[in-house]
Amino acid sequence: MDPLNADDLQSFLQANGISAEIMRLPVLTPTVETAALAVGAQAQQIVKSILFLIDDQPVLAITCGTAYVERRVIADLYSVGKKRVKLASPGEVIRLSGYEVGAMPPFGHRQPLRSLLDKHVLESAVVFAGGGAENALMRISPQEILRVSKAQVMDLVTGS
Repeated sequence: MDPLNADDLQSFLQANGISAEIMRLPVLTPTVETAALAVGAQAQQIVKSILFLIDDQPVLAITCGTAYVERRVIADLYSVGKKRVKLASPGEVIRLSGYEVGAMPPFGHRQPLRSLLDKHVLESAVVFAGGGAENALMRISPQEILRVSKAQVMDLVTGS
């Protein structure tokens, strides 16, 4: 099965009445820094979606670009040991979300994913999330990400 792409995400946005814009860029944006530079934004406005597995159950963490997700926080939420919270492999990310690592949006996946939204994402008026391709970003409000993803808001960075 082919990975999903920016066109698939655009179709999802239109089909679901989501207020967002797919920005197709002339450069690849494999890192937070290159993404921020490409759209003239600050690093904390770049939103990354990271897929974790807890005993083979996917959990999507949506956080600000440079933030480090504390696996302990996710483990505590689901009452498991930290070692049971594993980063999904690139193959698992494609299989579960449909998107490649580095291009994954916070929603619009092959299957609904249980999602956690870091509260710091909500501090920006506009953010840029994965746009379905390494040269695409989605310009969107954090409130719209929250509405569409139905994510649980929490502090994924410090756990406070």
